Amino acid sequence: MKKKKSFTIRDIAENAGVSPATVSLVLNGKGEISGETRARVLESVSRLNYVPRIAKTGSGGAGTIRFLKIAKHGGTVNRDHSVFVSDYIDGMSLEATSRNYALEVVSFEGQPISAVAETLAGAPIRGVIALGTELSSSDIHMIQGLGFPTVFIDTFYEVVEANFVDMNNEDAVFKVLSRFKQVGFNRIGFVASHTETTNFRLRRDAFFKNMQRLDLKARDYDILSVESTYEGAYRDTCAMLNAGLELAECYFCTNDIIAYGFIKALKEKGIRIPEDVSVIGFDNLPQSATMEPGLTTVEVSKRKIGNLAVTILDDLINTTDTQPPVKILVGANLVMRSSVADLATKALTD
Repeated sequence: MKKKKSFTIRDIAENAGVSPATVSLVLNGKGEISGETRARVLESVSRLNYVPRIAKTGSGGAGTIRFLKIAKHGGTVNRDHSVFVSDYIDGMSLEATSRNYALEVVSFEGQPISAVAETLAGAPIRGVIALGTELSSSDIHMIQGLGFPTVFIDTFYEVVEANFVDMNNEDAVFKVLSRFKQVGFNRIGFVASHTETTNFRLRRDAFFKNMQRLDLKARDYDILSVESTYEGAYRDTCAMLNAGLELAECYFCTNDIIAYGFIKALKEKGIRIPEDVSVIGFDNLPQSATMEPGLTTVEVSKRKIGNLAVTILDDLINTTDTQPPVKILVGANLVMRSSVADLATKALTD
């Protein structure tokens, strides 16, 4: 078996069209290098999967790990999901403290990933946990290119050589559709989003796969697509209703925020939840328990995901051997509330 080539700073320099000294300055966060040149070097680092040697810290403590809260486009990482991200941080913080690490949180909004990666060059940290919600596979390669042990949360790529901790979307969607089938619904709709995130894509794939698995028919006209913000989902749903949308008996919404906007639009049209249409969301955000009616939704332990991310990162930091990628999916529970008809209500409306 042919051994994979280990690229050097000289290789990076040649690929980027700069000197080895410039590459060294970029990787160490030094020098007056233009943003364009820094971006070109970081892109070459990512393209060649260059892994620099990271110096070990002394024995005076485990050191610092950095959490990158990245809102690339803000379609899903925004104020509506601040509680969601806080739960991740709580899980990371508890586990980091127990392992003698300091957790540093750095936020990025609307910045290119090359700029995010550049902040890691020469940083006095032991490892990185990155919120991958809005990241592409190339973004992940670029962040990894700085050579720090890295774990990505809230995203998952089967064929990308990286460490991931995410929710098990397929298992979660199976539980949603199983509940709809148990109640006796035949026409099941899905409120998707055209906002680009991996978890949205995974839930869409899981919807079609599990509809087939449960011997249910997915109809194209029952698959809706809306913006991922509350106002966007509300506005898009209103437009479809005004255009004469014929509603399915029930809908699985890609996340709770979309469900909130969807339900608001339905209620304004006099459509009753759950008597006329049942709805299930995903995330179990706090408002889901207090809205009227209470939203049935999927709960995944964000604290557990944060905890596991630090556990994996600690193993990567303290090993001297090359490790295969670790990819963990955390299971989900369906939290039942009033937005889904029960068997008695379904019988009365039939």
